[in-house]
Amino acid sequence: MKTVEVSLPRQKYSVQIKAGAIADMGPLLTACAAAQRCAVFADGVVAELYQEPIVKSLEESGYEVTTHSRSLGEADKTLAAVQEFYDILLDGRFERKSPIVALGGGVTGDTIGFVASTYLRGVPLVQVPTTLLSMVDASVGGKVAVNVPQGKNLIGSFYQPKLVVVDPNVLSSLPKAELRSGLAECIKHAVIRDAELFAWTEKHADELLALDSGRLVELLERNISIKAKVVVEDEREQGVRAHLNFGHTFAHAIEKTAGYGRVLHGEAVGLGMLAAARLSIVLGLCGQEVYDAIHRLLSRVGLPTQYELADAATLLDAMRLDKKVSEGDIRFVLPLSIGEVCIRGGVAEKDIHEAWSAVRA
Repeated sequence: MKTVEVSLPRQKYSVQIKAGAIADMGPLLTACAAAQRCAVFADGVVAELYQEPIVKSLEESGYEVTTHSRSLGEADKTLAAVQEFYDILLDGRFERKSPIVALGGGVTGDTIGFVASTYLRGVPLVQVPTTLLSMVDASVGGKVAVNVPQGKNLIGSFYQPKLVVVDPNVLSSLPKAELRSGLAECIKHAVIRDAELFAWTEKHADELLALDSGRLVELLERNISIKAKVVVEDEREQGVRAHLNFGHTFAHAIEKTAGYGRVLHGEAVGLGMLAAARLSIVLGLCGQEVYDAIHRLLSRVGLPTQYELADAATLLDAMRLDKKVSEGDIRFVLPLSIGEVCIRGGVAEKDIHEAWSAVRA
């Protein structure tokens, strides 16, 4: 089993990476959050596939397990869904030491993580991500949130899990489009921190898409390590953690204007990275070769590089709701090279429109 430690000033937890790890859930959880009761909350489709071995392992370790599943797509990431899970916990008289296992993709982790962070002012949370995107990004770092009509992830908190269990075997049931979506976040990590990983991902793209077990474990360990290091440096996004939002200011605007769930998050992030690279060129921060490299790798893994966007004014309004906006100024994470980014504000609207033109179909 590969282990990535996340050592924060007030908390330390591990990310356990192993093929078949979900069958070891009971012993893994007992080691960090011993209790009599446990809840497993899951996306409905994922529950049918993977809930049984998790519950079996938990019960064998002495837990009394309550389960609940429901649809948890992007459009379901709401306060109404949160209330549904609150009702189960309250009706079951769950106590503060009772852990909650979030089983599913990034939306599940965000939603159930928000439930865990707020129920009784916080109960132990275990993330069991089942998509590549959530394995390398959403499950690590403690960002939990839900969407509201005004924008994505605007209601949330920072709440670290007690444990993250990553089982690459579950990716065998993941639709190829979702696998590619997760690779977008891996590419993002490489652009912001690791040029060698960028080259490695391009070299092994075919093996990754074919779910080669050895390559997947290496991909997961390297990407989770990058995410963990950034989180340890800046847990609450006061500085370098904002680098993880590379491409996301554009991506969230695409998702909001298209309608949540219409475009996969990773697809939007890929488009956002290209728009950010174009903006960086316009501002004289990087050369065309950076844009070309990102475009080439996105194309290599089958991600879209153009999209039918909303009009410029609508997109700009959506961007103004981005969490990095400061006193009305949209702040962008922009590449300087493959492996290095910066944060830049004070960008003229005409330059933002030019950036959008790079990905407009």
